[in-house]
Amino acid sequence: MVHKHLLGIDLGTQSVKIGIYNGKGNLLLKESVSYPTHHNNRSLSEQNAEDWWNALIKALRRANDNFDLSLIEGISVCATSSTVLMTDQNYQPIIPAQCWMDQRAVAEEEEINNNASSIVKNRLLYSGQKTSIEWMTTKSLWLKNNYDLTDKFILEQLDWINFKLTGEVAASQCNATCKWNYVNHQNGFSEEFFNEIGLEGITKHWPNRILKVGELVGKITEAAAEEIGLKTGTPVFQGGIDAHIGMIGSGSLEPGHLSMIMGTSFVHLMHHKEPIFNDALWGPYDSPLIENHWLLEGGQLSCGSLISWFLNEFYEGSTEVDKIYLELDEKIKEIDAGSEGLIILDSWKGNRTPYKNPYASGAFIGLTLSHSKFHIYRAILESIAYGTKNVIETFKCSSIPVKKIVAGGGGTKNAAWMQIISDVTGLPIFVPKDQEIGTKGTAIIAAYGIGLYSSIKEASDQMVEMQQVFEPDGKYKEKYDNGFQTYLELNKLLFPIMKKLNKGKEELHELCT
Repeated sequence: MVHKHLLGIDLGTQSVKIGIYNGKGNLLLKESVSYPTHHNNRSLSEQNAEDWWNALIKALRRANDNFDLSLIEGISVCATSSTVLMTDQNYQPIIPAQCWMDQRAVAEEEEINNNASSIVKNRLLYSGQKTSIEWMTTKSLWLKNNYDLTDKFILEQLDWINFKLTGEVAASQCNATCKWNYVNHQNGFSEEFFNEIGLEGITKHWPNRILKVGELVGKITEAAAEEIGLKTGTPVFQGGIDAHIGMIGSGSLEPGHLSMIMGTSFVHLMHHKEPIFNDALWGPYDSPLIENHWLLEGGQLSCGSLISWFLNEFYEGSTEVDKIYLELDEKIKEIDAGSEGLIILDSWKGNRTPYKNPYASGAFIGLTLSHSKFHIYRAILESIAYGTKNVIETFKCSSIPVKKIVAGGGGTKNAAWMQIISDVTGLPIFVPKDQEIGTKGTAIIAAYGIGLYSSIKEASDQMVEMQQVFEPDGKYKEKYDNGFQTYLELNKLLFPIMKKLNKGKEELHELCT
């Protein structure tokens, strides 16, 4: 197994990351290349598909300087979801892709969720009784309402990258189940459901193959091999949503283990042997990763992006990021838990769980002249921790035990933040040795695909190693419990005002144009 070489590709919100691993899960080489997101106004967040491909080419060419890519024996890809692209009949992009965080389809979301049809209600039972503004179904309805879809195809980011690699078009059962209203035990898609919500015939514009995670998509074409340096004929196995594949890459597939993927947003995922229905969560999703394993999902839209905002506003232009973080870590140690009365609401791009509120926005409460930028930084970390606790409490409302958190993603590098989350939630946080769990997860899928392991679960168990555990410090419990209650009260009080303000902005924009 040591001499087997696997390539994992993770297309995130801000960059593409690649990792080359051996069959035992040891990282041999990694590269990352960024690409932009264009926020054209409050609602629109777009990316150019060619930027994804060019970034992947650049990352692989860099890797090829230090590793012979012809040795790669299996490949898999994960990507953000739903980042949606409309193409022509040849799968060439026509317009910029709608990023997962794009908010333009709010009317379509409300239209679907307000539909009283029993057909719609029954299908939405398997997605938390609602659709989301982020999802493929909702975005496809927006595209149908604004474009002529004749001779057009609608793909996710993952589908298009797999097409560029293999010339084959196929969707992942992971994406379809969690974002496209696909229910495996009810024969997949429901044309009756799509007809009821105004999406009749939409499946003709989507990929016509739905593959399970780990199934063969196709093989690297000559054209792709020439462009990116991989060997023609190398197999590409189906991946899925970046956060969900992170469950595989962090070894958090067991029921009771909450997978917390820490990136631009947070995603909280947990497996169950039976379907559990809670309309404040997303799901239960039918076997998106592992057969006969139901998945429940919670999430926070604004997490790493808040820290990026902070760094941009207070340290704009600085290239000494490591030095900045060292200073921040030292300064917030001087500030007591609770940030001396400053509390921030973290829903700057809306709320996923438990409120499912696209109108929610951010707020600073208790700010005084005595507060510094360091108080603001600590309050941001605490606010995201409160949001995570809110998700965990939502799981507990359905009598779902959360025994521990398994964290992955870039946020795990911030030890101060990890400790705050552990203190606020009262749970231990386990951190895998490999922080890039997207590339690790896809490499594990590739290892299963080429036959090194009998199942994805076995491959994950064998290839993932834990490195660190953060234990909660009980001395902060009372302060953080009080802070959490205040956080909940503020959400209840301010969400109606936020909706009024945001709708007011839209009305003003329409009036001015």
